[in-house]
Amino acid sequence: MKTTTEHFNTFFEQATNVLPKSLLSLHQDLEKNLRVALDAALRKMNLVTREEFEVQSAVLERTRARLETLEVKVAALEAAAQQPNSPLQPNQGE
Repeated sequence: MKTTTEHFNTFFEQATNVLPKSLLSLHQDLEKNLRVALDAALRKMNLVTREEFEVQSAVLERTRARLETLEVKVAALEAAAQQPNSPLQPNQGE
């Protein structure tokens, strides 16, 4: 599978190969300017890499699982607190 950099390199080669080779300096300038423009555009988009996205997805999944576990525990504690003579009930005589 190609990386993003490889895709961009292929794009730059295809875009600049349509120019006549006699215009080699124009060819090099165009490739340089295309790279700068594309890099600037991507930075403005505030994109993340696939790896960063997958790491954050895994963190979110673990957080969701932990939250679900805690919700079950809280529900059990609330139910226990509603039971008469529960150790979680405040003492009436104090």
